[in-house]
Amino acid sequence: MNEQVKIAFEQHVLTVPLDRLLPTKRLPKGLEASVKYRRIAASVGEIGVIEPLSVIRQKGGTYLILDGHVRLAALRAHGATEAQCILAHDDEGVTYNKRVNRLAVIQEHYMIVLALERGVSEEKLARALNVDTKVIRQRRHLLNGISQDVAELLKDKPVGHVAFQKLRKMKPIRQLEVAELMISANNFTASYAKALLVTTKPDDLHKPDRHGKATGLSSEQMVRLEREMAELSTDYKELEMSYGDDMLVLVVASGFLERMLSRPEIEHFLESRHPEFLENFRSIVQATALDQPSGVS
Repeated sequence: MNEQVKIAFEQHVLTVPLDRLLPTKRLPKGLEASVKYRRIAASVGEIGVIEPLSVIRQKGGTYLILDGHVRLAALRAHGATEAQCILAHDDEGVTYNKRVNRLAVIQEHYMIVLALERGVSEEKLARALNVDTKVIRQRRHLLNGISQDVAELLKDKPVGHVAFQKLRKMKPIRQLEVAELMISANNFTASYAKALLVTTKPDDLHKPDRHGKATGLSSEQMVRLEREMAELSTDYKELEMSYGDDMLVLVVASGFLERMLSRPEIEHFLESRHPEFLENFRSIVQATALDQPSGVS
């Protein structure tokens, strides 16, 4: 294919007066009280708009806003008279911003460290992100005590700060095991990290005595819990390995059953002689059809 990729936006940034920007949606009531708005407003007031508004040109010198309504509200609240915008070629309901993956915690950590290394003060960063300076310090030291391999595994995963606190109590080998378990289960919550910490052997902890007191479990209970979690982890990995093959067999069998039931004489025979089989076959076909992704977006 020799077709060139069409660029959706102009290459340069426009400066547009606010009175020429026309919204395409109404912002919800109580927006000013939301955490999202407060953070954007704090960032706009401290360092200005980082991400330009996306707009499309209209007749008469006006512009429709495709993305950036909250940023526009924050600019108006701060008394701004113009905004930085990028011009879209097409009036699409789905803008480029829908395709952006939000910043993961580790990526945020790297951003904060880089900003501090370049001379930005903790106080200025805190004002820009609308958080306390203590939060900036916590995020600055997020990876202290975390294995580099674990940081690499979790760099784009939605792992919370509390989960890293739990990981920090483990030795590097156990951190890696826990990170792999979290990825396999697609569960990055603090409660799951805490459960894995509770079932960690004392030899894999930095301070096992303190950990035993914090859990409130006896040594016998800890041993039993560790054994059960190890068995559960083994069963989960075996299930994960066989899941793909099982799904393939199910889809093939479902396709065969669907073709078979499409013949009226076979369906009539099963309905009259073996209604329980017919009901089960229909359930299999329906369940498999629900699992298949739709082609309509």
